[in-house]
Amino acid sequence: MDITEGSKAPAFDMAAAGGDRVSLDALKGRKVVLYFYPKADTPGCTTEGQDFSALIAEFDKAGATVIGVSRDPVKKLDRFKAKHDLRVVLASDEPEDVTEAWGVWVEKKLYGREYMGVERATFLIDGAGVVRRVWRKVSVKGHAAEVLAAVQSI
Repeated sequence: MDITEGSKAPAFDMAAAGGDRVSLDALKGRKVVLYFYPKADTPGCTTEGQDFSALIAEFDKAGATVIGVSRDPVKKLDRFKAKHDLRVVLASDEPEDVTEAWGVWVEKKLYGREYMGVERATFLIDGAGVVRRVWRKVSVKGHAAEVLAAVQSI
């Protein structure tokens, strides 16, 4: 499924680090930054989590909840969050239905090898559950600041 700007955000309800759950329904009325990353505790994913965490007070002030999603189990997310002092919500899509619904489970290529994996992508959802911005094939450098500017503009 291709999620585009202006489309209704697919619902989600996932286990999160710290024994919590996070769902789109529970966040109704708040802006949501939903970012998908391939694997916890890898260099790019760590940097992305740290960049969003560094700006978390600004996201909060703008009325936004930041949620990082991977297919890692919750125990791994707990360790990842503690090790790097991440301040974003980390959600586990171990059942794999959220990454499928959001269209980020894609064919990837690395050194000529093709495989399936999670695309680094970010979606900005407004308080009414409508996707307002989409970033696909994200480059980590400067991304969190760019997303914050978009959040502040809606």
